[in-house]
Amino acid sequence: MDDLLERLRAGLPAEALITDPDITASYAHDMASFCDAGAPAVVVLPRTVEQVQHVMRTATALRVPVVPQGARTGLSGAANASDGCIVLSLVKMDRILEINPVDRIAVVEPGVINAVLSRAVNEHGLYYPPDPSSWEMCTIGGNIGTASGGLCCVKYGVTAEYVIGLEIVLADGRLLTTGRRTAKGVAGYDLTRLFVGSEGSLGIVVGAVLALKPQPPQQLVLAAEFPSAAAACDAVCRIMERGHTPSLLELMDRTTVRAVNKMAHMGLPDSTEALLLAAFDTPDPTGDLTAVAELCTAAGATEVVPAADAAESELLLQARRMSLTALETVKSATMIDDVCVPRSKLGAMIEGTAAIAEKYDLTIGVCAHAGDGNTHPVVCFDHTDADESRRARESFDEIMALGLELGGTITGEHGVGVLKKEWLARELGEVSVEMHRGIKAAFDPLGLLNPGKVF
Repeated sequence: MDDLLERLRAGLPAEALITDPDITASYAHDMASFCDAGAPAVVVLPRTVEQVQHVMRTATALRVPVVPQGARTGLSGAANASDGCIVLSLVKMDRILEINPVDRIAVVEPGVINAVLSRAVNEHGLYYPPDPSSWEMCTIGGNIGTASGGLCCVKYGVTAEYVIGLEIVLADGRLLTTGRRTAKGVAGYDLTRLFVGSEGSLGIVVGAVLALKPQPPQQLVLAAEFPSAAAACDAVCRIMERGHTPSLLELMDRTTVRAVNKMAHMGLPDSTEALLLAAFDTPDPTGDLTAVAELCTAAGATEVVPAADAAESELLLQARRMSLTALETVKSATMIDDVCVPRSKLGAMIEGTAAIAEKYDLTIGVCAHAGDGNTHPVVCFDHTDADESRRARESFDEIMALGLELGGTITGEHGVGVLKKEWLARELGEVSVEMHRGIKAAFDPLGLLNPGKVF
């Protein structure tokens, strides 16, 4: 320990090191439940690439594991510390280095907050689409690490589609540059995509070149109330089958709607069994909303209400963004699943989740990026009740099994981390796991980067 601190201090300013155990303990975990976390030896908050390189060279020399972190808003335990590790928090590397309206790119450090970047590029008439629900807190580096999504993915895609270049500090301290600044480029293997979603297990992201789009018109939102989740999912299928391209297509089940109402008094209809939000950001969205309203009515919607203006649209979106926070108030703890299925199987996924909730006598609310088939079943439970905690964990696993049975994946945007390690092998298969482990060994032969995560 003394040798580690002495070597770290040789290349870092004093304020970059935290050794007080009461403070380092606060960096031990992200927001996931049922994920073990160890006690870090030290927390380092670098401000430069050179400082990150010094940390990795020191870690390699002393064979000390390193756990990279962003804002720790993750939901899979990917940022959880291991005993005796260096926690490498990138939140102080928070500069937007460049916004280029001609090339439509932004160059940023990993600690930049998603919402800060979004507002900055908006001032140039540009748009950075990925918008996780935690966008006011989460960092770009964390978004890259977990390949996060958001509400707009149905039209604009996920983080991976906007990361075109990276600067990576490797386990031994070398600096690797991947990708490009150009609109096109196919030179070599796509190492950039390899690092997106790698959860800090292959290298430390210290810079990113991000693709931007022209800022679209302000979107308008429509809310449709349904007598069942199955009817709402039928509406989703009709909307997508007819070729519509909404900028957002989100679903909240009855449990979620009631939790949001109770927390924020937003006046959402308590009588609904499912609430579907659809939005368009076309130059004249009224025609699209009218067509979608007709499809919702045909699918059985009992009420369809288009927002009158941008302010009313934003109010509806705030209700959706608050879903996970509201469900956290139902019980003392939550497990937030992230199962993505083909859109055509969305209804079966939600109905199956309801059956699992009944089987285990638990409250499970579902909010979903319905246009992507990406469901977020939230298991609410009393963490002080051992039996209820056990049932929560078993129901969580059963939900993931259901997703795989329906041809889906165990994670659409939250990552694997600690929470889903065992399930990853089931999804990938033996040959794929072997290839993944070979890639990990090539980039991190000593196994120092985020050990115990993913594989």
